[in-house]
Amino acid sequence: MLPRLQYGTTAKVFHWLIVALLIVQYLIGWLMPDLHRGQQPGKGMVFHISFGITILLVILLRFVWRLTHPVAPESSLPPWQRLSSELVHWMLYVLVLATTLSGWLFASFRGWSVSYFYLFPLPMLAGDNAAAGKAIDGLHQAAEWTLLVFVGFHVLAALAHLFVYRDRVMQRMLPG
Repeated sequence: MLPRLQYGTTAKVFHWLIVALLIVQYLIGWLMPDLHRGQQPGKGMVFHISFGITILLVILLRFVWRLTHPVAPESSLPPWQRLSSELVHWMLYVLVLATTLSGWLFASFRGWSVSYFYLFPLPMLAGDNAAAGKAIDGLHQAAEWTLLVFVGFHVLAALAHLFVYRDRVMQRMLPG
């Protein structure tokens, strides 16, 4: 399949849906109280885990869509910008995957019984293990901060293309 020159509606919907879900996810994560050993997750954690699973599913769908519907890099970009763009996009995929899976593992190691938006129980990926839970919590936090840094790079690059370079690169992902 030959790469297209523009992103289609489906790719744009996936992109902006992930943006919205990540905003909600970070807000929930920052606003919910800390949980200590022996505590069961409350509503905040159930929604945090549920949004994480939703993000995981959407990012996997987006990844499959990207592989099966490639879009050619903007031809006007210098090689270093094309390379850095690809690197940042792949890092975003890896970091979303690492963040969501480490969060799910953390809940599993804590021995929590959680559900997907209170609709059905989620399978646990591992058994109760306090030491592993502590270690994976550190990895989860590192992944979420690293993801936020790469999202920041992505947003700054998009704004640079919009306001500095004025090369219409950002318009390829805008609705319309």
